Amino acid sequence: MTPLMAARAYGAAIKQSDSLAGGATAATGRPDFGKMLAGALEQTSKATQGAENMMVQQQQGKAELIDAVTAVSSAETNLQTVISIRDQVISAYQEIMRMPI
Repeated sequence: MTPLMAARAYGAAIKQSDSLAGGATAATGRPDFGKMLAGALEQTSKATQGAENMMVQQQQGKAELIDAVTAVSSAETNLQTVISIRDQVISAYQEIMRMPI
């Protein structure tokens, strides 16, 4: 994932979390990054659990294979987005630490 894709995912997550919170932002007037990240982690966890449940249902013959594959693909996309955001945060932190004082 490129930095541009990560920035777009971050922007989309901010819009989504802002709409879910009723437009609530931090005291500075900007969205709270920590809350956005926690929401993304929670969403990824729910998608992963949903994919696991869908796989079990498919094995029991209660769900179609395409539904299970779609759920797993969605969970994988969510996880890749969170990992990309984490990588960008670590990269930014490392760059800040390299700055002379």
